Amino acid sequence: MTHTEQLIHRYLALWNETDPAARRAAVDSVWTENGTYTDPLTVAEGRAAIDATVAAVQEQFPGFVFTLAGAIDAHHHLARFTWELGQPGKEAMVVGFDVAVLTADGRIEAVHGFLDKVPSGT
Repeated sequence: MTHTEQLIHRYLALWNETDPAARRAAVDSVWTENGTYTDPLTVAEGRAAIDATVAAVQEQFPGFVFTLAGAIDAHHHLARFTWELGQPGKEAMVVGFDVAVLTADGRIEAVHGFLDKVPSGT
């Protein structure tokens, strides 16, 4: 597994981390200090805002898990990948793909998220 693939796996794992202290430590290790996360529903700037965004998603979808849904496609300082959010063993309720901008020191500077499938009312 390449360093980029490992980083993306760590990124997805932090979305599943429900212990607040462990999740914040994961955010701090994966993201740059001024990292940004942007998708159609939110913009989070900085590690604290990213951590709060993850916590809000977990609150909205309790017991749901993010999983990688295919290969990670990466080149230069970019990686794109499809993910799913759902209850284990059931069809995913949310499907999207992210494009991550990576730094030379192996962190995420920005994620641009796109939602391909969302529940009605979201």
